[in-house]
Amino acid sequence: MENRTIRLIYPQWQGADIARWIPQLAPDDASRGYYLGSMLLEFLAPKSDCETFRVPVSTDISKRVVKDGVLDRDALVLQTKAALDTLKIANPDKVVTLGGECSVSVPVFTYLADKYSDDVVVVWVDAHPDITLPGDDYTGYHAMALSAIMGKGDESIIRQLPAKVSLDRICLAGLRECEYPYIEKRVDDFGLAHFSPAELASNSEPIIDWLRKSNVSKVMIHFDMDVMDPSDILAAVADGPEGGLKLTEVVRLINDIAREKELVALTVAEPMPRLAIRLKQMLSELPLL
Repeated sequence: MENRTIRLIYPQWQGADIARWIPQLAPDDASRGYYLGSMLLEFLAPKSDCETFRVPVSTDISKRVVKDGVLDRDALVLQTKAALDTLKIANPDKVVTLGGECSVSVPVFTYLADKYSDDVVVVWVDAHPDITLPGDDYTGYHAMALSAIMGKGDESIIRQLPAKVSLDRICLAGLRECEYPYIEKRVDDFGLAHFSPAELASNSEPIIDWLRKSNVSKVMIHFDMDVMDPSDILAAVADGPEGGLKLTEVVRLINDIAREKELVALTVAEPMPRLAIRLKQMLSELPLL
């Protein structure tokens, strides 16, 4: 039977608290930047015969509240349920997700982890490990995304998720910033396999070796655009630190992984289209009759 592949447009932005890092944009526009980023990814992506589904995401920014250590927790709970409901209806075997901040991978990866049980691994291509927890210094859920996939985090979100991925089935690729010393320690305490940009710049062998040792047939890839060096392409929030992967290196890495194992999920996350947001603001101020 032929595998069913879908595209999931998931413009979730509430998991991030990033306006302070983009001073050239109005705070509300910056906060909701991932919403427009998701729309642009859909527009720019090559045409596909895959059916496309959209997760309904609120754009209301009137009141952002931290609840139980998670910013906009109630909105995230509702949108997580909407994403899971969409996946249950679509019943895909493979999912391409265009986000949206990093937590858009959570419903998709746990849905597919439930479908494929112990025969799937996660490669998290990201500058950050995304393993913070409620109660840590930063309350943005996008930095808790991988923790949620592990089954750790806010109970109102975690109890919705259909499965979790064990720590030995997760690999961090392109890691170069752990935000806080206790996060760096947590990477070690969790025993997460991790590879720096320098280790992956010339070839993908460290990841391929890890995949071969995993003894599974399938892989889910999360690609946060901040893994790329901002001196090569500024597509994410952070304009530093330098030393990330080049765009061509990321493309090579993801394609090498897909040749080694059956790719059942690919998320492209955290596009921050600064120029498009500024042009949108400009147009809103012009007398366009």
